[in-house]
Amino acid sequence: MSNLPPLAADRNCFYILTEDCAYGNKYFQAGNLCFCSERSYLRNFSEDGPPACFLKVIMLDDSSTVTINLGILQPVRQEAAGFLLAIGSHSERLHFFLERQSLEGALRAVPGQNVMVEVEREFFPGVVRYIGSIYKPSLAVLTPVFFGVELQGEGENRGRSDGSYHGTEYFKCKRNCGIFLPFSKIQFIPTSGNDYGKQKLGKQDTEEVVPVKVGDAVSFFVDEIPTKGIAMAVYREGSKWFVKVCPVRAAFPWGFFGDFIGKNDIVVGCARAIEEISKRDVRFCVNFVKKNPLYSSVQLMCFSLADGIFHSFQEEEGTTDIFREIPMESVVKESLQSFLPMFNSDMGFGKPNQTKGEISESSEEGEGGNSPLEVNSMVQITLDKGNQVSGIIRWLGYLPQIKEKMAGVELDEDKGVTAGEWLGRSYFHCAPKRGLFVRLNSCQPDVRFQSFPSSELSLGDFRGQEVLPEGAESFPPLRNEAAVRVLQGRMKGIQGHCNSCYMDAALFSLFSCTSVLDSMLFMPFPLCDRNVQGILRDEIVNPLRRSGFVRASSVMHLREQLTDKGQCSSFTNAEKDPEEFLNLIMQQILGIEPLLKLQSGGQEQGCYCYQIFMDKQEDLVVPDVQQLVERSFLSSDLKLVEIPSCFIIQMPRFGKEYKMFSKIIPSLELDITDLLLDSPRECCLCGDVATLECSECFKDKVFAATGLKQFCSSCSKQVHSHRRRKAHKPRKLHIPEEFQSWSTRGCQQVPREKLELFAVLCIETSHYVSFVKYGPGNEHWMFFDSMADRHGGENGFNIPTVTLCPEIAKYLDLPLAVLALEQPRDMDGVAKRLFCDAYMYLYQSRKMALYK
Repeated sequence: MSNLPPLAADRNCFYILTEDCAYGNKYFQAGNLCFCSERSYLRNFSEDGPPACFLKVIMLDDSSTVTINLGILQPVRQEAAGFLLAIGSHSERLHFFLERQSLEGALRAVPGQNVMVEVEREFFPGVVRYIGSIYKPSLAVLTPVFFGVELQGEGENRGRSDGSYHGTEYFKCKRNCGIFLPFSKIQFIPTSGNDYGKQKLGKQDTEEVVPVKVGDAVSFFVDEIPTKGIAMAVYREGSKWFVKVCPVRAAFPWGFFGDFIGKNDIVVGCARAIEEISKRDVRFCVNFVKKNPLYSSVQLMCFSLADGIFHSFQEEEGTTDIFREIPMESVVKESLQSFLPMFNSDMGFGKPNQTKGEISESSEEGEGGNSPLEVNSMVQITLDKGNQVSGIIRWLGYLPQIKEKMAGVELDEDKGVTAGEWLGRSYFHCAPKRGLFVRLNSCQPDVRFQSFPSSELSLGDFRGQEVLPEGAESFPPLRNEAAVRVLQGRMKGIQGHCNSCYMDAALFSLFSCTSVLDSMLFMPFPLCDRNVQGILRDEIVNPLRRSGFVRASSVMHLREQLTDKGQCSSFTNAEKDPEEFLNLIMQQILGIEPLLKLQSGGQEQGCYCYQIFMDKQEDLVVPDVQQLVERSFLSSDLKLVEIPSCFIIQMPRFGKEYKMFSKIIPSLELDITDLLLDSPRECCLCGDVATLECSECFKDKVFAATGLKQFCSSCSKQVHSHRRRKAHKPRKLHIPEEFQSWSTRGCQQVPREKLELFAVLCIETSHYVSFVKYGPGNEHWMFFDSMADRHGGENGFNIPTVTLCPEIAKYLDLPLAVLALEQPRDMDGVAKRLFCDAYMYLYQSRKMALYK
């Protein structure tokens, strides 16, 4: 027999998978939704046994019952689960669950609200006319919730219905002006505070302004005694409005609530928890909270708050009927902080027993002007039990009814309680659960980036690492012995911090040993942000070239600027790809001309990084970069309009999971002669100036394995006289006039245009590293890892390391057939990573770098 008390109704608990999961012969992607009954969940965490690590759930997609590790489940409210279920892609579903802003907008949306709707990759204005299921009634536990939108303005006639779906009318509009779609395709236009209050009241009376809404702090009188409380429900009976209030006694532990102020779902959760506690054994509820490893901190807090409310009223009034229904005119709305005696110190809001004098003194200290902290400072904060978190100050100022100066901090980890909002107002932007508001004098400078306390790191080597002042001397790239002397060793290169490896590896590759993109540091481009340019030059590139070391704080300073200018809140903490960083800084922030100018089908286009796209080809087992570039250009009918100074090439791989080739040979020189538009080219048979190009001959095994196939007139005639090649259709090449005259005089030698490889970015298990060629020899390679080692534990810092890797020459000198047979696990040193994990190759033209 179960010792669980009976539930009034057996509700369902919904969850989303945050990681892929295999169960038997089935495979469930992250983003799948599942559920179990609340009774089943509680049974897992009875007081008799230890907390369970697994939970038996039912998958919504196929109704299969599986047992899943609690560590990869996140709870989802039922209303939110309905909206998420409407998104077909699992990965997209998980993204919108984690991102939260769009989902919260969907949860608050009401018919009649103006929105922007994505139709065929464009956004058009519209009005929400319907929110709900568009499927016929079924026995399903949960049905997807869609939005029915009437498109307006430029969106008219871009819809697919008149408000009906499969014969059922959900709203009325003009033909082809209605559309049904999930919330992921909608941008919700923020509504006013009054509108938000009206949304919670129901469909009727939305035109009437109601002064109090669910979650508001209110005051009222009970037996002529002033009492404070929280509005749990707002409703109307006839023409009269009432507020269902949960009174609050001064003895109630509000410090625990301080972390979550402003979240109305907490208030609603407390109301439900109070109802449940009044029906059950209080001891059971407390044990449930202690043993529950899955409920989010918000849900756990609801039960604890409810328990506190329940006990205080049971003791003082001897009743469990703690709600009071009060006429609206007898209720006065107040600020929620007006009855919070003191914030708990757990999240940095002063000391629990701090006196008024102490508060005043600490407040003055925080404003004294001696604090070095400002917006974008990297700080550490001590939480409960001495635990520390680190982050970046995003906002400084004063919050309503709090006298002390406050800091809004974006944390490095999901240990916060907000996305930058306080009581419904946004003060800064960050990812959900990354934001925290604390007293400014509770913040300390992040010691990890102030000094390097370990004696083993030979501090003398880095004491001069201050940022160069504006207008200071610029330093040239490091080559040969100078590169080895300055860059080699531990605590060398660019220090990694908080998923920065993509940027560390890219910056080290682009600037340590070459000047090909030094124009980024000096030239006043059309959109050039001089602040970003100055940080890049004075805080990163010059220190790297002068002393071989760049602190993580300098890179973080750049990441903060990219976050502000790029309108992306995750550049300071999330994993990115190098091309995402390079496109942002080159195109949107500095505004430099595209590094590549390409032509296809008569259309010219520019880009900064070139992604190789090609079908899997059986004859290519271990290709080199030359072969991949040629085949990609040929399959896409591309030509280079001009010789690039820097050619950045992404390999045919997608993320860390899929690689088209297990091994790729670096081409130390990339011959682009035949890839140039309207450039003289050499007949691949006789060496004369070519007049015709044949794409069908490219794969003919009679010819060489590399190089595009172009011929002079006589050779083309001879080649295409063969029966297997008669159907080929050679294309005429444009020959510059001076070469036509040279050809008639017998001066037909065509110059070759070649680029040299100067760096390779590699990725393995989500971590980027780089190889840089610092000298002319095949053995002149160095390997850089911004997080090669670590000093200290969680509050320590990464140790970047640069090592020489001459063993690479051994493999570059091997014949291709022999190299193809080399087993990666048997390769010396870090050579395996260069040949097997290549993500991006960087080539340069030294002569063009002089002009661009």
